[in-house]
Amino acid sequence: MSEFINNSKIRVGQLKELIKKLHDGQDIGETRKALTDLMGSVPYGEVIQAEEELIRDGMPREEILKFCDLHTEALKGTLQSKFSSDIPEGHPVDVFLKENKEIQKVITDLKNIFEEIKGRHPEEECRDLLTQINIQFNSLMDLEKHYQKKENLLFPYLEKYDITGPPMVMWGKDDEVRELLKSSQHLFSTKEVVTTEVLQGFIEMMFGPAIKSIEEMIYKEEKILFPMSLDTLTEIDWHTISEQSDDMGYCLYYPNKKWNPDTLSKNNTINEESDKIKLSTGSFTKEELEAMINSLPIDLTFVDKNDRVKYFSHGKERIFQRPKTILGRQVQYCHPPSSVHIVNQIVEDFKSGKQDSAKFWINFQEKFVHIAYYPVHNEKGEYLGTVEMSQNLNEYRAIEGERRILEYDTKDDEKK
Repeated sequence: MSEFINNSKIRVGQLKELIKKLHDGQDIGETRKALTDLMGSVPYGEVIQAEEELIRDGMPREEILKFCDLHTEALKGTLQSKFSSDIPEGHPVDVFLKENKEIQKVITDLKNIFEEIKGRHPEEECRDLLTQINIQFNSLMDLEKHYQKKENLLFPYLEKYDITGPPMVMWGKDDEVRELLKSSQHLFSTKEVVTTEVLQGFIEMMFGPAIKSIEEMIYKEEKILFPMSLDTLTEIDWHTISEQSDDMGYCLYYPNKKWNPDTLSKNNTINEESDKIKLSTGSFTKEELEAMINSLPIDLTFVDKNDRVKYFSHGKERIFQRPKTILGRQVQYCHPPSSVHIVNQIVEDFKSGKQDSAKFWINFQEKFVHIAYYPVHNEKGEYLGTVEMSQNLNEYRAIEGERRILEYDTKDDEKK
């Protein structure tokens, strides 16, 4: 055991020296070769320890953050990490990994678009491909939910166990990704003619660096953060994270199975009274309330005051499909780029009190659909969000005369 400890201490010291040389300008290739020659592979725990010790030795955290991507590049191919055991379905790390898989699919689609651009003439108009990139980047804005869960649910537990370096560095890199995605959005509203040459410039300047930063974060999470977290946190810690994850939402993936640790009693039941949702004029159980809303022939969607989708009903026949992955998502990124300005206008007018409804009616898939938006306020008049109500009016448009005698619209009639 003492031999292992001494070897580990020697490797950490060597790793610190190599990181310092990297910061002083040593070539990444030379650093990687030195890592391979000295160590062969680097256990992820020793990378964490090296960074923690460098910070304690006086290296500014900002310096670690500045060169974080160089560390990652130098360590590729040498970093040794594996999950200590199989990860149960629905476990927070299982969810994080599956979210990363969906994020990678979007990045692959973007890279395919980038390749298509290369095949076009420099002066060819490429607004169509810019729109395709916009749609994919709107999907990547879902990363916010992934990062929020990591930063606000996982990092506090790591800090509880005195692991502070990696969370600090990763949070800083998350913010860089956020800034790149935010800056990219400005390019989609350009009024200039978008030729192949112009679009290539956008890719080099912003789109390319954005997806590179996202991929590097995926690597850091899966090679360092998640193995370290699994080795550190208890099942109770993970259960608390899992229970709170629903409130923040999920990134491009929704877990179909709820994970519960073996250490929790399987006989825990929820008291029926505690399940009551009490309103000013009555109360429901959660089951009653959800069943009542879903029995109505309308689609409801609620967006909170921060423009995030918090709820949607799911009746028998939805007009517009809603995947659960939109929960917690910025509403602007749930709409096609061509209609985002309308969404922004409605929200702004509701927040300012300028308007108290917005209504549309359209023909959609052989249905005459009425869509209405209403601002939601509390008793003090404070804006809480917006509710969207969609309804198929085909049945009502065909009504004539009166019906005063009981006559059921039976299921058999509906099938005819």
